[in-house]
Amino acid sequence: MGDPGVEGPVWLPSLPPSLGEYLAPNLQPVPLIPVLTLIAALFYLAGAISLWRQGRHWSPVRTASFLFGCLAIIVIMGAGIEGYGLRMFSIFMFQQLTLMMAVPPLLVIGSPGTLLLRATPHGRLGRPVLKAALWGLRSRWGRLAIHPAFMVPLFLLSFYGVYFSGLADLLLPNWYGHVGLELLFLAAGILFTVPLISADPLPSRQTHFGRMLDIFAEMPLHAFFGVVIMMATAPMVKFFASPPESWNVDPMQDQGLAGGLAWSYGELPGVLLLMFILVRWQREEARGWVKADRTAAVAGDPDLDAYNEYLRQLAARPVRRR
Repeated sequence: MGDPGVEGPVWLPSLPPSLGEYLAPNLQPVPLIPVLTLIAALFYLAGAISLWRQGRHWSPVRTASFLFGCLAIIVIMGAGIEGYGLRMFSIFMFQQLTLMMAVPPLLVIGSPGTLLLRATPHGRLGRPVLKAALWGLRSRWGRLAIHPAFMVPLFLLSFYGVYFSGLADLLLPNWYGHVGLELLFLAAGILFTVPLISADPLPSRQTHFGRMLDIFAEMPLHAFFGVVIMMATAPMVKFFASPPESWNVDPMQDQGLAGGLAWSYGELPGVLLLMFILVRWQREEARGWVKADRTAAVAGDPDLDAYNEYLRQLAARPVRRR
C-alpha cells in the first residue's frame, strides 16, 4: 500500500482488519522479536532434551508452559496482527497486554533460570555462561531489578508514562521506537512476574504477603488506566488518530476498544496470578505443618514438653490446708 506512516522496514496490510487477517502468517520485513523468541525456544528445548537424555528429571509441564509462551509471542509479533498494530490503538494495546500480562507467567513458570544452571555444561563453552548467570544472581543489580521499588513503577510507567507523556507519539512513528516499546513491555512484564511466582533461584525473595501487596497495588491503577481511555473524548495518541482509509476504522471507537481491553483483558491475568500465589502459599503452609508434626513426633515439641512439665509440677505440689 502507500505511505505506512512509520519510518523503517515495515509492512502494513491493505485489507480491512479481520480475524483471518490478524492470524495470517504475514511476517514483517525484519521480524526481530519473533526470531529472538524462536532462538530462545530452541535453546530451552535443547536444554530440556539434554537433561532427558542424561536420565535427569525435567518437568514436561514447565517445558510446555515456556514453549507456549514463546508461541504466543511469535503469533502476536509475527502474524498479520503486527501489521495492524502499527496503526490501530486497540491492536497495539492487545499486543502490549499480552506481552506484559499473559506471556510472562508462561515463561516464568517454565523456570528457564533453573534449566540454564542444570543443563549448561561446565566445560569451556558453558563456563562463561554459568559465571554470567551466577553474577546476575549475586549482584546488586539483580536484586534491584526485581525489587518492588523498581519493578512496580516500571510496570505502571509502561502504561501511564508511555501514553500520558507523549512518549508514544514520539516513538511509534519509527520502527525502532515501535519495536523498542514492545521489548520494554515484555521486559517490564517479566520483571514484574518473576518475584511473584518464579521457582528459579533469585537474589532475594518476597514473602507471600508482600507478593499479594504488589498485585493489589497494580490491579486498581491498571483498571483506572483502561477507564480513563474509555472515557476520553479526544485521541489519547495522535499517531493512532489517522489509520489507513482502506481499513474503515473509526479512531475513537478503536480507542474505546483499547480502553476496554486494558480494563478487562488486563485484569484477568492479575486475578489468576493472585490465585496462583494464594494456592502456593497454602501448600507451603501445609508442608510446614506436616514437617513440624513429623519433627515433634520424633524429637518432641520443646514448648509443649515444657508446658506439660509445668503442669506436672503443679499437680505434684502438696495442697495446703488452712
